Amino acid sequence: MKAFLHIVVLIIFSGLFWHEVESVNPCCSFPCENGAVCVDDGDTYTCDCTRTGYYGVNCEKPSWSTWLKSFIKPSEQTKHFMLTHFGWFWWIVNNVQFIRDPIMRAAYFSRTDFIPVPHVYTSYHEYATMEAHYNRTHFARTLPPVPKNCPTPFGVSGKKILPPAEEVANKFLKRREFIADHRNTSWLFMFFAQHFTHQFFKTVHHSPAFSWGNHGVDVSHIYGQGVERENKLRAFKDGKLKSQMINGEEYPPYLKDVDGLKMQYLENTAEEQKFALGHPFFSMLPGLFMFATLWLREHNRVCMILRKEHPHWEDERIYQTAKLIITGETIKIVIEDYINHLANYNMKLRYDPQLVFSRNYDYDNRIHLEFNHLYHWHPFSPDQFNISGTTYTINDFMYHPEIVVKHGMSSFVNAMSSGLCGKMSHHNHGQYTLDVAVEVIKYQRKLRMQSFNNYRRHFGLPAYKSFEEMTGDPKLAAELKEVYGDVNAVDFYVGFFLEKSLPTSPFGITMIASGAPYSLRGLLSNPVSSPTYWKPSTFGGEVGFDIVKTASVDKLFCRNIAGDCPLVTFTVPDEIAREARRNLAANIKDEL
Repeated sequence: MKAFLHIVVLIIFSGLFWHEVESVNPCCSFPCENGAVCVDDGDTYTCDCTRTGYYGVNCEKPSWSTWLKSFIKPSEQTKHFMLTHFGWFWWIVNNVQFIRDPIMRAAYFSRTDFIPVPHVYTSYHEYATMEAHYNRTHFARTLPPVPKNCPTPFGVSGKKILPPAEEVANKFLKRREFIADHRNTSWLFMFFAQHFTHQFFKTVHHSPAFSWGNHGVDVSHIYGQGVERENKLRAFKDGKLKSQMINGEEYPPYLKDVDGLKMQYLENTAEEQKFALGHPFFSMLPGLFMFATLWLREHNRVCMILRKEHPHWEDERIYQTAKLIITGETIKIVIEDYINHLANYNMKLRYDPQLVFSRNYDYDNRIHLEFNHLYHWHPFSPDQFNISGTTYTINDFMYHPEIVVKHGMSSFVNAMSSGLCGKMSHHNHGQYTLDVAVEVIKYQRKLRMQSFNNYRRHFGLPAYKSFEEMTGDPKLAAELKEVYGDVNAVDFYVGFFLEKSLPTSPFGITMIASGAPYSLRGLLSNPVSSPTYWKPSTFGGEVGFDIVKTASVDKLFCRNIAGDCPLVTFTVPDEIAREARRNLAANIKDEL
């Protein structure tokens, strides 16, 4: 009887074992190449090669036309090299319109074509659904989630159990000492990035697959999201926003003077330190308050111009038209000042929406989860800020927007343009942002995001074959191998900081190759960039249209700060940067 029971138990467990083996999704190994879709057929799979330009069991064989295109087309690394060298050639391109325009058009499309439109995936389905297109509360997904029933978290690669996010962050991301950016990126750039992106990176934190934003450049970071919040910030006179004068300068109103507006301030914060801003988070850092103030001033300045041009217009029309102008200015500054700093190409990107009018462009944008996650650039943040000779630690700086008022806008901007950001590398997340990195890694694992290498493949880059190739550092490579086991099993977010940096950019090649498509796609698909909107009447006539077409980060500051314009730059000048580095070295020596 005992022997019979043993046989029965063995049969049951054997059945469970074989059921588990049989239930493994054959798409876990990501066998389909070149953007083909893997379809699980039970024990086997098929690859849908439709419109990939490839055929074969795994869509690995190029058609003749695809082979010819790939033979002629330079790799992403070659493109980057070409764009960051041969300055004399790009000077000609930048200054001769009939040469520049077709090259710029090609640059737009070569980047934005990486983003799948319409949007196919959500975080809850690894296959196409109508939900992905119509439910705008979801972040879109560039790549589908890893199938649920796979041998490892990244499919078949790496360890069955991932190292804890806290362990990874402490081992590879935590700052030991501040490392300054090798491209002299300024604090002004850091705060511009944070201020600009918070209008569309709005995660529902208890459910990170979802967004409470509008999926694009809607300037809600300036005006507030939703009519109710907007109305609380409006003066309802001449189209302007509410403001107040302090020490002869225009600033946002105090929170106590705006009924019912919610902001994020620490408990017991003094009333004169609490301001009413478009985004509730912008109370957190003076650099965000600085940009909120500048855009408020620019809006009210534009309203005065529109009032002069159209004395018969009512408040509502002036307000709405000024908002459109501010949107256009924002996009132009992002493309021509911000993105050009990021890429540091000799070919200077220009904002010219008409270049895509000849193609049936899709003007419906969605924010992708991957874009949201790659944009956590917290190593940029230093450990302290020096403003006009006063040093503030991060703890002194946070939740104190009144620091801008104390020093005055001009002095504060000078300091922001003179301070060095941290390097976007491993071991450079500060103590106040390390927890955010841990949270991002946990979110990615919860939402089953694919590996760093899989995203490299999607954006036209070859997968790294080893940790040493990825890092360029044998010691770091050995540590990574011990933790992850396989170069195809590195967390998406972690990969950006472990990858070797480029001498020509603040980032590695993967950040540029993946970030640029999302950025350009979102900017060019904005309604303001469409043929329907891009005309003088949208912006109140030629005067308003000209404000948009000639916008720059310099003009944003210089037109809205009284007296001599302060230093306004995303790149700290060499002489100032050398002094800053000497001070950093001295501080480190003193600490030792």
